[in-house]
Amino acid sequence: MGAKLQETPEPQRDLEALSARLRIADVIGNLMEFWGFKRGMGRIWALCYTSPKALSAADLGAELQMSAGAVSMTLAELTKWGVVRRSWLPGDRRDFYDAETSVWKLISRVVRERELTLVREAKESFIAADRALQLAAQGGTAEEKKRRSFERERIGQLRSIAETGERLLSALVAGEAISAAPLAVLGAATALYEDVTRRRRR
Repeated sequence: MGAKLQETPEPQRDLEALSARLRIADVIGNLMEFWGFKRGMGRIWALCYTSPKALSAADLGAELQMSAGAVSMTLAELTKWGVVRRSWLPGDRRDFYDAETSVWKLISRVVRERELTLVREAKESFIAADRALQLAAQGGTAEEKKRRSFERERIGQLRSIAETGERLLSALVAGEAISAAPLAVLGAATALYEDVTRRRRR
């Protein structure tokens, strides 16, 4: 008979489990930081997400070695974004926190409230700039009209990019299938525009 495998002592198992949780927390923290959020937000969410029970602020601070103030501020931000939910346990006066487990829901909300808003604001700015240039060209010299026309063409390209981005992001948020066709059309239009511009300069 083969030798019986020795079981890992409980303290060592606990340390290995903690190490694994912290490794995941660091990975998510780095991803969140890359996406423009604070690293601590990703680390706290990751611990809540991988925990089978709600965690208190003290639990989170102890595992991540974060101060009570830092944990409190981070949890407030996560709660505002809907990334974690506050809960209570009977007979315990402390607040506990559960993670939102639908990752797609989290991504959709961030895209809707941040990226999509920025793209729409950019599109409106391009429209306003085009109108201003159109008015500025009225009554101008031939050279001024030529300059305004060039500027409006360039702004038109930026507006097309913003509109394409808005359509793609709106489809992403709505959970619709995303087609690469708008990008292909935009790429072809941009290439044609650049070709025409080069010919005019010759």
